[in-house]
Amino acid sequence: MSKKILIFPFGGNAQEAFWTILDINKNKQEWDVIGFIDDNLEHKGKNLMGVSVLGGREVMGQHPEAFVIAVPGNPDEYLKREQIIEGLKLDKKRFATIIHPTAVVSPDAVIGANTLLMAHVVVSRGVSVGEHCIVLPNTVISHHSVVGDYCCLGSNVSVSGSVKVGTNCYIGSGTSIRDKITIGEKSLVGLGSNVIEDVAQGVVVAGNPAKLIRKAQE
Repeated sequence: MSKKILIFPFGGNAQEAFWTILDINKNKQEWDVIGFIDDNLEHKGKNLMGVSVLGGREVMGQHPEAFVIAVPGNPDEYLKREQIIEGLKLDKKRFATIIHPTAVVSPDAVIGANTLLMAHVVVSRGVSVGEHCIVLPNTVISHHSVVGDYCCLGSNVSVSGSVKVGTNCYIGSGTSIRDKITIGEKSLVGLGSNVIEDVAQGVVVAGNPAKLIRKAQE
């Protein structure tokens, strides 16, 4: 029997999660998407392929049997992801982990709760991807790397072996990270960057090679 799920909020990542769930269901009906939820009440009633925004956070209480995939965040608001998700006040058991059927995940990899892996993601051996993470299509996380909680990795990101990405980071699409690099928590790496040196916490870097742009703004 399929499991019920709510998707929060009604943004781009949530709609990507919806498509991922549809692809999962092509193989076997695992999930029944009963609706989206969003803090912006102007979105109530909007729909995607017949699946509607049912309302705000109160909807989670109306459907206590439903799992939740919560995927807020963009480059401008990535530092607010932890606050937003924690604000849902959900038991950890209610969070779903959604993995696209084309993703390749090593048997010894660890994927946290409320993490979304999109199409053609590769998670290699010994990798740990934390809770509340989003990994966009075609990204490769190589052996023994660690991605902290609340991180977003864009599409076509290449993470080499034994890399450590701190909590609440945003790695822009097309970025390459050299092996054994550490990226400090709450940092952002801009689109298409080539990271060959450690990145301090709470900063924005970009370029080839990646250089400091400014401090991250919470």
